[in-house]
Amino acid sequence: SGGWPMTGVMTPDKRPFFAGTYFPKQSIGQRFGMLELVPALSTAWSERREEVLQSAKAITEDLAARVAGAPGGDLTAEHLAEGEAELSRRFDSARGGFGAARKFPVPHEQTFLLRRHGATGSARALEMVERTLGAWRLGGVFDQVGLGIHRYSTDPNWLVPHFEKMLYDQALCSLAYVDAWLVTGDATYERAAREILAYVSRDMTSPEGGFYSAEDADSEGEEGLFYLWTEAELGEVLDAEEAAFVRERFRTSDEGNYRDEATGERTGRNVLHLNAPLSDAERARWDVMRARLFEAREGRIHPLKDDKVLTDWNGLMISAFARAGRAFGDEALVATARRAADFVLSELRTDSGRLLKRWRGGEAGLHGMLEDHAFLAQGLLDLFEASHEVAYLVAAREIVDTAVLHFHDDEAGGFFLSPDDGEALLVRSKTIYDGARPSGNSVMACTLQRLSRMTGETGYEELAAGTIRAFSAQVEQSPSYSTQLLAAVDFQTSTTREIVVVGPPQAPETRAMLALLARRYAPNDVVLLRPPGEEGASLAAACPFTEPLVPVDSKATAYVCTNFACAAPVTTLEALAGLLEDGAADR
Repeated sequence: SGGWPMTGVMTPDKRPFFAGTYFPKQSIGQRFGMLELVPALSTAWSERREEVLQSAKAITEDLAARVAGAPGGDLTAEHLAEGEAELSRRFDSARGGFGAARKFPVPHEQTFLLRRHGATGSARALEMVERTLGAWRLGGVFDQVGLGIHRYSTDPNWLVPHFEKMLYDQALCSLAYVDAWLVTGDATYERAAREILAYVSRDMTSPEGGFYSAEDADSEGEEGLFYLWTEAELGEVLDAEEAAFVRERFRTSDEGNYRDEATGERTGRNVLHLNAPLSDAERARWDVMRARLFEAREGRIHPLKDDKVLTDWNGLMISAFARAGRAFGDEALVATARRAADFVLSELRTDSGRLLKRWRGGEAGLHGMLEDHAFLAQGLLDLFEASHEVAYLVAAREIVDTAVLHFHDDEAGGFFLSPDDGEALLVRSKTIYDGARPSGNSVMACTLQRLSRMTGETGYEELAAGTIRAFSAQVEQSPSYSTQLLAAVDFQTSTTREIVVVGPPQAPETRAMLALLARRYAPNDVVLLRPPGEEGASLAAACPFTEPLVPVDSKATAYVCTNFACAAPVTTLEALAGLLEDGAADR
């Protein structure tokens, strides 16, 4: 069985013949204990070695066959519809999210549903997104005092979290909120994204600019102690009227709403959470109280911080800051993404251009894996669209080319998780399942598509199509468990556009066009800025199809292109908006 902690036993040449999940020290009921297991394994190795070796051989062959998979045909719009239908069947209409027990934020499910709403007008898809994103922000799974989002909810109501905070959750959830804001214009989603990013900037950013990995759930040996409040503790910080407000709106009580995990008994401590959004007036009051509660909480013993800087998770966080900065018109957020990207490219890339996995205390190491390449390349492309600095496009392309060279399965398509020159493994795995994080193959497929549209190199799109086909037989069985790959299918089956704005970057007309494009929800469009002079030549070198695109009458000019065939250029916001609306109708 699979799970944690996993125990595996191998032959000296590293072929497994026994594995299982959680063996206590001594046997308990039907569960074998380590003190009995280890001697039994020793006896088997000594007295039944040939049988053990045959078992190891059979396991190895089975694993190899499973990894090889069975490539299928193209996935279609029908699979997108089935993915939405599966999510709809699993949706918890009362509480948001999917399933009826523990609730995990899975943001790529939400971003897929937003794509479905954008493509088809599905009211059901948008309903599922809004109900779920609202539940995250109101629930105890969101840190109402310090901001940021916890790992998951231990109950179906999003009330009691597992208090660990992971960097990738901050990145992916903020991306979902940004997309929801682009679709709806609801300020609640912009605020939620900004709150998560504020937490990361404050608590999860190294002095060098990279992002730390996680904060632990425990402090002083107790889960959640740092985050929980008794009524008495609230009363020490707030006056009577304020404490009454928190009691009513954040649903605290003397007996507490938090139960001991082992006994199930109430502890007198509370997880702050809401059952309805605060009004503007209430929020103004709460912001003052929250600042005081946060200051008081800072005096507690903090959970341990995992201050590793991981390349893949930093790639996701770069995406989040870049896309939020572009959408909200906030240069400070883009600057945070730029600083992190510069750090990763400087400290986690070798002289030969290969990515490394982790950095801590000035030391980087371990070979980069597929997710490192896929996630960082995605982040760099998002930063390129937000900053229009060609260096980030060039770096993303170099990273993708390295991944194709060292990770691509030239026979069956898709990408292995480990490089061809890495540690020798029992099998080189290829996966497509989008779990808590999207799979490296899913993100790589999306990144290849965007890179193809930005550069005009159709070979990247062919690699993306091959990646989709490599897993299509598996995805067809249950599309909703590969929602990030379905985003690539949506790109592949939709009308996509390359939009090039030609003009001086700081000119008001140029900035107005870029702002109009940034505020639109158009996940299958790519936007490029071609400035005059040397910078424009650099873009043309990376994206040759932009070379003949010039300003009209010395004005900022927009070219809206489909498959690199461009409509007549326009020089006004009204004309550009009209072209975009025509294209949206075609989708």
